[in-house]
Amino acid sequence: MQLHGRVISDVMSSSPLSKKRRLSGTETKTGSHCSSSNSVRTDLSHTPANGMAKNGNDAEIDEGLYSRQLYVLGHEAMKRMQNSNVLISGMRGLGVEIAKNVILGGVRSVTVHDQGVAEWRDLSSQFYLREEDLGKNRAEASQPRLAELNNYVSVTAYTGVLTEDYLTKFQVVVLTNSSLDEQKQLGEFCHSKGIKLVVADTRGLFGQLFCDFGEEMIVYDTNGEQPLSAMISMITKDKPGVVTCLDEARHGFESGDYVTFTEIQGMKELNGCQPVEIKVLGPYTFSICDTTGFSDYVRGGIVSQVKMPKKINFKSIASSVAEPEIMMTDFAKFDRPGQLHIGFQAVHAFQKKHNRLPAPWNQADGDELLTLAKELNSAQTGSAKVEELDEGLIKKMSYLAAGDLSPINAFIGGVAAQEVMKASTGKFMPVMQWLYFDALECLFEGEEIMLTEEECSPRNCRYDGQIAVFGTKLQKKLADQRYFLVGAGAIGCELLKNFAMIGLASEEGEVIVTDMDTIEKSNLNRQFLFRPSDVTKMKSDTAAAAVRQMNPSVKITAHQNRVGPETERIYDDDFFESLDGVTNALDNVDARMYMDRRCVYYRKPLLESGTLGTKGNIQVVIPFLTESYSSSQDPPEKSIPICTLKNFPNAIEHTLQWARDEFEGLFKQAPENAMQYLTDPKFMERTLKLPGAQPVEVLEAVYKSVVTDCPHSWGDCVAWARNHWQCQYSNNIRQLLHNFPPDQLTSSGAPFWSGPKRCPHPLEFSTSNDLHVDYVMAAANLFAQTYGLQCNTDRAGVIKILQDVKVPTFTPRSGVKIHVSDQELQNSNSSVDDSKLEEMKSQLPIPETFQFKLSPIDFEKVLCLKIRFVLKNCL
Repeated sequence: MQLHGRVISDVMSSSPLSKKRRLSGTETKTGSHCSSSNSVRTDLSHTPANGMAKNGNDAEIDEGLYSRQLYVLGHEAMKRMQNSNVLISGMRGLGVEIAKNVILGGVRSVTVHDQGVAEWRDLSSQFYLREEDLGKNRAEASQPRLAELNNYVSVTAYTGVLTEDYLTKFQVVVLTNSSLDEQKQLGEFCHSKGIKLVVADTRGLFGQLFCDFGEEMIVYDTNGEQPLSAMISMITKDKPGVVTCLDEARHGFESGDYVTFTEIQGMKELNGCQPVEIKVLGPYTFSICDTTGFSDYVRGGIVSQVKMPKKINFKSIASSVAEPEIMMTDFAKFDRPGQLHIGFQAVHAFQKKHNRLPAPWNQADGDELLTLAKELNSAQTGSAKVEELDEGLIKKMSYLAAGDLSPINAFIGGVAAQEVMKASTGKFMPVMQWLYFDALECLFEGEEIMLTEEECSPRNCRYDGQIAVFGTKLQKKLADQRYFLVGAGAIGCELLKNFAMIGLASEEGEVIVTDMDTIEKSNLNRQFLFRPSDVTKMKSDTAAAAVRQMNPSVKITAHQNRVGPETERIYDDDFFESLDGVTNALDNVDARMYMDRRCVYYRKPLLESGTLGTKGNIQVVIPFLTESYSSSQDPPEKSIPICTLKNFPNAIEHTLQWARDEFEGLFKQAPENAMQYLTDPKFMERTLKLPGAQPVEVLEAVYKSVVTDCPHSWGDCVAWARNHWQCQYSNNIRQLLHNFPPDQLTSSGAPFWSGPKRCPHPLEFSTSNDLHVDYVMAAANLFAQTYGLQCNTDRAGVIKILQDVKVPTFTPRSGVKIHVSDQELQNSNSSVDDSKLEEMKSQLPIPETFQFKLSPIDFEKVLCLKIRFVLKNCL
């Protein structure tokens, strides 16, 4: 997904995993039974109807389900997570949010624990509780609905006391809605037994997180970024040796990184050596070990970063309370974390003393909490003591402590779930050790605007947790809002859940959600409103039905329209004028910019967000107050020279881009151009106006699509794929080596194949090579799909066809021009041979005589095996 950068955070290191359904008694694939007097579990002893099986050592990773997550975590980390048993205590809004995320992530088992019963205020954010669940145990009521999220994960409900013996069953323990005494007691036990502990808490607009992953935790990869690599231009024989990289791009290494070397000519001692620690000297240079005794460096070589395991240690919560290590997340509030550290302890003290939380906006309780905070601060002897308490901040903690807000739980719950995944996988640096968050900017500004205790008192309704913070007037305003949500994918599902919980459009308002996509299996890992039985259904319809179950009062309408000029008759002036705001949950920049233009024109607030791997962005656009989404743009990405892509790739990103361009040219642009030629009378006129050699290139592609390459059977598709393979991976390389032999020298006497130019070798096709056959099958099926022919997955049949395919003998030709630089290419394309154009036009068939309808293929919807092939064979 493309991301237009704005406020960006790395959710793997300190921010929430922002993605994630619905419940239906008829859809569940698992049964429930009591395993003890205090627990209820989902029976996964059999393989469910959808083919899933529970996680564990003997379980294969379902790449169809976890494809996007595997991209971030990798197989090894995913396997470690599949062996983790997790306990999550407290099934209010925060606990269920953590449980939902952890279950979707794919651990071995999750046990949800709670000894309390559902109350009205729980419904403010506990999306798996219903009104009919009031008075029931929260864990038992939530368990069946949580179990639907991932049939690979065993989900159990436990309602007994958390004893030390019981905790030994788990690798990770999460405490929410727990007292400070309980946190310290269980925390000491977990620390002594090597059980990883996460403590999470929210109080109105305030959030707290604590991690203790033991005295010796190994982090295998601290940032999850792809290892860097660079090409070498020189290595000195010195103490220490200095490595200089090509000045095409900065190496990007940092002092303390470890690297290995390959493909060095001379100085053979470095090739394949053990990882070497480096010290960065500049953007293109770094020093390594003593190289004075090594053989002389000749030329070439690649240096690659190696991710080395890092050992870190944590203090127990009892020790860390007095000497806290706090992660800073907002430098605009640099003094807040220390204040909140004391404030949360004061809230615990108040609750222990009165067996209740401070009443919403109660002045007396606020004064008492402030007194408790001052006493606690005075008693501190370690770094936890603050010089001067912020009395206004502490009082606001008292006023808001009884609040329970779905958006705050979503944020802290996302961070907490991410920490569980770090604890289980050893990937990404954990939070060290405390994290505090507040969203006080959500309150009305100005001391003169104070809510009253009466306005924020409980009403015995599902919004009591929110009314405690914002009062009844704002609740009424939310209920009457009319919002347009564009996109019902991962972010869209999360937004709809939060909209339902806060009561958006629950009276006179309306939420309109549009998404033209259908549900796929890979969506189920993060788009939590969908279930396996929903695959192939429309996302917007399914998501709308799911959130109606969470809050039947929410008025939501589902559309299946793309937003753009073609739907402006639907989303017209009257539609936009009736809106109170727009929320984007899109996956491409063009659609984002279109919606931004519409919001600017109609002066509507826009909430913009996006994710890319471990990173995410949020932007709030308010008319006349903030810049619009399109007001600023990311700096343009550095383009890769065409000649480098085509003839001299030397980095992974080159082959990836080449494969993407090949796919687009073969299966998207060529069919699109051919269909325009066949259906649009003005196509030829537009094509002839294109600059340079583009008219010839386009007409040649059309000619191939409708004449020379046009298939009539599955066998034709296989033959085309086989010959395409031969052209790309044998013939073109042989021609390249004919023009530039391996021993070629430049005019200055230097080897031509040196520096960024790496000498390739042609491949020989073999039906006994699985990768070769995979490539042909994938290409043939894609080619057949573009022509509306029947696809085929019969591997033996394809091999049989291949044995009869005639592959023309290729002989490299002299006089073939291969451009070494883009400047050469540009000069050769400066003019068009008119006679060649006329020849191409005369060879094209009359559109009315063509029988086929070509269908372009969207790259995002398929698995391009060409990328895998190139990575394994061409670098």
